[in-house]
Amino acid sequence: MWLHRAMHAGFYALLTASAARYVAYHGVVPVVLVTAVVLGAAYPFGVRWTGALPAVLALWLVVVWLAPSFGWCAIPLFFQCLRQLRPRVAVPLAAVLTAAAVLAQVRLAEVVEPSLVLGPVGVAVITAAVFFDRRRLLEQAGVLRERQRLAREIHDTLAQGLSSIGLLLELGDADRAREVAKENLAEARRFVRDLSPLRGRTLTDALRALGDRVEVEGEPYPLPVPVEVALLRVAQGALANVREHAGATAAVITLTYLGDAVTLDVCDDGRGFDPAAVRPEPGRGYGLDAIRDRVAELGGTVAVESAPGEGTVLAVRVPTP
Repeated sequence: MWLHRAMHAGFYALLTASAARYVAYHGVVPVVLVTAVVLGAAYPFGVRWTGALPAVLALWLVVVWLAPSFGWCAIPLFFQCLRQLRPRVAVPLAAVLTAAAVLAQVRLAEVVEPSLVLGPVGVAVITAAVFFDRRRLLEQAGVLRERQRLAREIHDTLAQGLSSIGLLLELGDADRAREVAKENLAEARRFVRDLSPLRGRTLTDALRALGDRVEVEGEPYPLPVPVEVALLRVAQGALANVREHAGATAAVITLTYLGDAVTLDVCDDGRGFDPAAVRPEPGRGYGLDAIRDRVAELGGTVAVESAPGEGTVLAVRVPTP
């Protein structure tokens, strides 16, 4: 994430600036510069492995004791403590770093002023406040994403099933409506149980269970579960749109395995439409928008090719590891 990269870049910028300032005022002192270099080399290990973070902090304490000008390197270290450790551990460590930074400022100054204490303390408090507020916002965003995901799941499963039941009853096909109702009930139970739509089946088998023609191109290989689930939900949503809006006599699903991606195409011979003219209908906001959102979460793309009277092709491409 950009904030993490900015903090890492800031650490090395502060480390370099502190070293330059020290050399400018004190000349080359090998023990100080070597310790600073070791600190810079150790920093990535502390970022990757929490167990190595205390060693990085200890190195910084040594450097700041030898050369107080390195005190401002504490700012990114505050952030790393808060990011990697539990609050009950991170907060005391941040307090130790703050005290060391204050001491460094006092040692550098000829006259002790309140700003020498309030500066590092203020930076530490602001850093902690920003970090915890950001964490709260991320948690809220996670809740919102989960709500949106559940809304898509309900739209692609229960809502589509109920819509199919209504259409079948209008056509007088009570037997098929009863069968779909049973399937929808089973899907509802599955939805409540574990939200795992594949239920041990391969993606190809799950697509063929939708009842339409399925073609597979390329050599199949294992896909991450989120990708398989997303492609299945895309196919369900696309076929529901075909049944409800297209007036098609046939639809074909094509699953293609490429070297670095997998594609899913749903093609129908229905009445077609102008994609640019589509507007969400009241109460029906989760169709193509849900497909686009679901695929975008995986870094994929969605394209819709259609024209009035010419059928529709929905093309989805998702990168694979």
